[in-house]
Amino acid sequence: MTTEPAALARPTAELRLPIAGMTCASCVNRIERFLKKTPGVETATVNLATETATIRYLPELAGHAELAGAIEAAGYDLKPAPAGESTASRSLREAAEADTEERTAAANRLLREAAVSIGVAVAIMIAMFWPQTTVPMTDINRVVLVPATFIQLWAGRRFYGAAWRAGRHGGLTMDTLVAVGTTAAWAYSVVVTLFPEAIHEAGLHPETYFDSSTIIIGLILLGRWLEARAKTQAAGAIRRLIGLQATSARLVRDPAATDEVIAIEDVRPGDLLRVRPGERIPVDGVVTDGASAVDEAMLTGEAMPVAKAPGDEVIGATLNTTGSFVFRATRVGADTALARIVALVERAQGSKAPIQRLADRVSEAFVPAVLLIAAATFIGWFALGAEPRLTLALTAFIGVVIVACPCAMGLATPTAIMAGTGRGAEAGILFRGGEALEVAHRVSVVVFDKTGTLTAGRPEVEAIEAADGVDPLELLDLAASLERGSEHPLGAAVVARANRDELGFRVANDFNAISGKGVVGTVDGRPVIVGTASLLAGLGIATESLEPAAALLAGTGKTMAWVAIDGRAAGVIAIADPIKPEAAAAVRELERAGIEVWMITGDSRSTADIVAAATGIDPARVLAEVLPGDKAAAVERLQAGRHVVAMVGDGVNDAPALARADIGIAIGSGADVAIEAAGVTLVGGDPRGVAAAIALSRATMATIRENLFWAFAYNILLIPVAMGVLVPFGLTLNPALAAAAMALSSVAVVTNSLRLRRFDARPAGNRQDPTRGRVAHLRRSWYLVAVAIVSLGFAGSAMAADRAIDAGATHVTVTARNVRFEPAEVRVRSGGFVVIRFTNADSVFHDWNVEGLANVDAGARPGQTQQIRVRMDRPGTYRIVCTSDGHEASGMVGTLVVEP
Repeated sequence: MTTEPAALARPTAELRLPIAGMTCASCVNRIERFLKKTPGVETATVNLATETATIRYLPELAGHAELAGAIEAAGYDLKPAPAGESTASRSLREAAEADTEERTAAANRLLREAAVSIGVAVAIMIAMFWPQTTVPMTDINRVVLVPATFIQLWAGRRFYGAAWRAGRHGGLTMDTLVAVGTTAAWAYSVVVTLFPEAIHEAGLHPETYFDSSTIIIGLILLGRWLEARAKTQAAGAIRRLIGLQATSARLVRDPAATDEVIAIEDVRPGDLLRVRPGERIPVDGVVTDGASAVDEAMLTGEAMPVAKAPGDEVIGATLNTTGSFVFRATRVGADTALARIVALVERAQGSKAPIQRLADRVSEAFVPAVLLIAAATFIGWFALGAEPRLTLALTAFIGVVIVACPCAMGLATPTAIMAGTGRGAEAGILFRGGEALEVAHRVSVVVFDKTGTLTAGRPEVEAIEAADGVDPLELLDLAASLERGSEHPLGAAVVARANRDELGFRVANDFNAISGKGVVGTVDGRPVIVGTASLLAGLGIATESLEPAAALLAGTGKTMAWVAIDGRAAGVIAIADPIKPEAAAAVRELERAGIEVWMITGDSRSTADIVAAATGIDPARVLAEVLPGDKAAAVERLQAGRHVVAMVGDGVNDAPALARADIGIAIGSGADVAIEAAGVTLVGGDPRGVAAAIALSRATMATIRENLFWAFAYNILLIPVAMGVLVPFGLTLNPALAAAAMALSSVAVVTNSLRLRRFDARPAGNRQDPTRGRVAHLRRSWYLVAVAIVSLGFAGSAMAADRAIDAGATHVTVTARNVRFEPAEVRVRSGGFVVIRFTNADSVFHDWNVEGLANVDAGARPGQTQQIRVRMDRPGTYRIVCTSDGHEASGMVGTLVVEP
């Protein structure tokens, strides 16, 4: 259709909305689905770790109200906006402090509810297990009903609220699982407490799960508290960056008067500001008076302070060291380098890596599948399981819904991206998003554009060779006058050299820049050409007379700017761009990492070979005399060889090649950094940052894979265990252990991501050479392996302790047959556990009830067997009776002797 191009060209807007109530990957998928169905929304990415939605939309079709409505329709709420002044008027520091206060308050609520829930659960456990034969269980159940119900409705309200919001819109989340599991345990316990006779006649022991429902809520809330703390730490990079911002500035109104201290929010572009030794520079600007050295390590990762003099740019939030200077503010507020870096980091931390798609697809169907599995487990145990079937079915059902954890899958990727991009930002490495972070780890070829990456990017004129009869100063005067209209770095070098002799101010006309070749025009009516030898040759100008001198200069690594005046070659200007001292180390580190290093330049072959030799680049991987428009084609040829190519340039002149590469890396410095020009931006000018960025990407992706493996393996292994597949081996998963395992899975993923904060991403950092293979992968995964071993050890110890109690107990088998107990007399010793297995072989209900000892009773319907375990702590002789009507009178009695 003819309307498609116009539609595609329509401007879009981007909005980030904070969302409350998300707990797992299912929540993320649901919100994304509702947002993407909203008319006008082009893309929507929801991040569980940052609790934000990043939405790109068409403003004429959608706005804040429509987007907020879609989120609410999905069953979630937007976090309230800060009270008082608008967010736009607040400083970065104030916004960060408000966010920290909100996160701290939410974490404190979680901790308070978790502590109370766990405390109540422990008290219930103590009441239920000690002393066992003194207080009837029915009385204990009535006492603990009140605190257990309070926990269910108070601490558990967040699960009910979230499950209801999702459920009324047809959604199921992790909160649904917790609400269903704890409600099943609590509701069954309420029935047992309020109707003990009916439970007894059904052949069930009056066993309640109040302790399970409360400990599950407590442990899950404790896990969320630990998770919230870890997520706050993962996002700490932004707070640390914002913490660098000065809170005030010294405004210079009159040099003769005292400086006025003003809030940083009151600084305006054009203001003159003074910075004293030891103070932070408040905003970006240009030095007008004085000189100093500025420590820019906090933004660029470069350790050495940078000298600043009049005309030099300074970056806000960097630290002045020794001198005092005055500068003119150029960028303030959201336009400063710090604000743009913070915005980029927030954008990266709110993005998704493509590897997350697998977890998203699984989690979308995860909760419904878990509920179906849990229901099938309950039915299977109730229909086919051994006695007590209802108890075993209910325990397995609760275990399945509680142990299942989509939360770990939802946190596996975003927490690692948060930690990785945040650590990179602190070292001056800025990733645009999760996709750039993921692509960077697969890079197999790095292509450096020579100027400004391997070289300093500040070329200087080192020699002028004039033809016979031409005055060198005249040559420089005419060339510089023409080059003043050029933006090329070599032209700027010619102008800078002329300025020293106050030359280059003649009138130039008919200026024309020929891309990759040079410039032509007239100066004071005389035709002048400044450019490459091929440009002069193409215009029919002979250069033979100057070629020997040019070759001699080119042999030392200098770039030649050929000058023609009045139609003949007038001379050459030799320009040198010094090689960065870190360039060779950058090339070595990349090659150690198994990455091919190429160099591409528009300079001559001789100049390119000298730079390659100095930096250690293979001459066969040098592409010289390449026009700017052909650099993208060169990148494409490398990609055709099945390479993943990273292009390193200045982010502006190399834009086509940066766009064509699999990932573009813009290398710059300070306020001039082209943040939007590439997938990765290096704030400092150190080329070692390229290797650091790739190494950080590899470490982050390794962490993501570890997290995803843990999340999937956890669910694949423990859900069947909760279903009871290990029951034939005597192993079951207690609901309390299931809750602990579920909480631990999320915490393990987040804390594993936090280990990235220790990665040394500084350009000059000490990074180990990467190793490959399964052993190396296991070595890198030691943390999660250790967590798994400790968890299995803890669970195994708990199960082993339970089995040890059974193994050390006195086992008694009693059968009800022909309205008699067989045997009629039972002897046990006090101070130990006794396991009583009561089987009903008659056709009517019987129970085995010990008079005078609380909770020593077992009931069974015809053909059923009930087993109880109790600690006998009161020596004596006790009468045993069947409490069914008439059975005692019929002689169904016995004796229990508890020997001291």
